[in-house]
Amino acid sequence: MQQTVTCCARCTKPPALCICDRVEPVDTALRIVVLQHPQEDDAVLGTAPLLHLALPNSAIHVGLSWASLDHALGVEGADRDRWAVLAGAKLPAPLPPERSGDPVVLMDRKGRLRDLARHGLDGIIVLDGSWSQAKTLWWRNAWMLRLPRLLLTPREPSMYGKLRRAPRREWVSTLEAVCEVLPALGESADAREKPRRLMRTLLQRARDSRRH
Repeated sequence: MQQTVTCCARCTKPPALCICDRVEPVDTALRIVVLQHPQEDDAVLGTAPLLHLALPNSAIHVGLSWASLDHALGVEGADRDRWAVLAGAKLPAPLPPERSGDPVVLMDRKGRLRDLARHGLDGIIVLDGSWSQAKTLWWRNAWMLRLPRLLLTPREPSMYGKLRRAPRREWVSTLEAVCEVLPALGESADAREKPRRLMRTLLQRARDSRRH
């Protein structure tokens, strides 16, 4: 009879991969709301739970569609101009050549560049799931087209390495994407380094478990 493995109630990982002993929470001024596809089922290597533990000013909402930004956030009266979506969708306008190499770019819904130093955002929306699942979330929630857009060009490949192959180099995990964007929006270096350290620990424990 196959034995059922009970995952950690806090980090949702199997016991051999539990990273709760390494969590170092980082406070952020920005709110991070992860919209997760209901069929995202990578309980072992998925990073959204790690992100939520590392950044307490965050939330994970599971579903396929939300009627509006207010519905997705669970609030009333949210200002669309103060929430940006971080998604690998087509930009509303091409980047000017002098900005094409910027690792993080913020555009308003009409494709006009916004100053990162004076971004005026309350938070960011992030889509979580496989690449096709994230695309589904994007197209099922048309209200996102009316939000400012964050474009990320990662500085390095995903930490997943051979544990999980991505179709394109610039496609990184949810945690990695958020951690790259936050310092560009004025958050501390810890908001990048501490969650990434947590993910690095998870991946090392995953590799170690496969050797036994």
